[in-house]
Amino acid sequence: VQLQASGGGLVQAGGSLRLSCAAYKRTFSNNGVGWFRLAPDKEREFVAAISWNGGSTAYADSVKGRFTISRDRTKNTVLLQMNSLKPEDTAVYYCAAARSSMVTRLPSEYRYWGQGTQVTVSS
Repeated sequence: VQLQASGGGLVQAGGSLRLSCAAYKRTFSNNGVGWFRLAPDKEREFVAAISWNGGSTAYADSVKGRFTISRDRTKNTVLLQMNSLKPEDTAVYYCAAARSSMVTRLPSEYRYWGQGTQVTVSS
């Protein structure tokens, strides 16, 4: 599975962005999918994840209530709606497809990774 993340950009604090993760060459409709982010001088951080059918989701405490993950299995895409963005949300965001169909927060449980999309939130 090849993954393509898109939708990043520059936004002011309080604004919104919607990231998209599309799968190519193979469907990821049976995989759990997650978003992670990597900011300068910080460790990779789990952001959100969704199960294969969208029935289960998980969020990092830092984004809960502001971000929403969803998926459209017919379009083979996973979306991350990010509202009320803060400067501390600035990072490169990566989507990944898990080895299993369930929600997982562990990077080691993800088999396929996209190339990342930059999100910059100005204060």
